[in-house]
Amino acid sequence: MTLPAFPCTQCGQCCRNVHLAEQTQHLDRGDGACRHYSDADKHCLIYETRPDICRVDRQYQMHYAQRFSWEAFVEVNVKVCKLLQGQAQE
Repeated sequence: MTLPAFPCTQCGQCCRNVHLAEQTQHLDRGDGACRHYSDADKHCLIYETRPDICRVDRQYQMHYAQRFSWEAFVEVNVKVCKLLQGQAQE
């Protein structure tokens, strides 16, 4: 099943805050950001081979498809994105 693309703004806030979620804490390089995130280039250094936890569509299919529609799942994730973006501006 091919899902519509997640509306990612590529702001990098999810990559800068891996310390916040238990599922991604193992990626923390020590400052809360993912060890694979490039601050200089503002992108993932292993994007093509990134772990499943970093793939929104894969997480949906593996853990949430039985409970939520794709649209509802995207809506919740977009809210988290906006929350992280807002906190970054403070």
